[in-house]
Amino acid sequence: MSRDTYRITVGAISRDLPLYEMKPGLRIAVLNILGDTELAEEAATVLAGRLAAEDYDVLVTPEAKSIPLAHALAVRTGQPYVVLRKSYKPYMGDALEATTVSITTGAPQTLYLDEKDRRLVEGRRVVLLDDVVSTGSTLQGMKQLMKEAGADVAATAAICTEGDAGNGGDVIAAAHLPLFEAS
Repeated sequence: MSRDTYRITVGAISRDLPLYEMKPGLRIAVLNILGDTELAEEAATVLAGRLAAEDYDVLVTPEAKSIPLAHALAVRTGQPYVVLRKSYKPYMGDALEATTVSITTGAPQTLYLDEKDRRLVEGRRVVLLDDVVSTGSTLQGMKQLMKEAGADVAATAAICTEGDAGNGGDVIAAAHLPLFEAS
């Protein structure tokens, strides 16, 4: 089966992203950097340059697809990173939680900031980092958690913005993905 694709370029790397129908009438280009170390590394290099003027102490990312990006960016910037988990485990202690609805899942998800990571972000300036920012729902949940934890959001960054998120938004991004009508 042949699938339509959309080409993005991040720094010196291009990828043809498959288009998937997410709901009737709407298709999106799906970016999945898990296992694509070349793209994750290039995106981290681009974003490190774009974040160089920002004053921040910690990177914060949701589980799971953006973890390789957070790791590569942390290596480049020397800043630690925190992963907001999507399921609670007892060792997470007194975790904070926020509910979001991502365009790719279409169902409510809960983000958890574990007790040890609360101490890392409290009183600090953070960069919220994701692979793709579309509706902004995940970012809103992340912002809520950072506010509850006493952190100040210095900037938001992503490999790609998508749809309206790229129209004058405040997300620092390496590329933009349009939305597609379903055929």
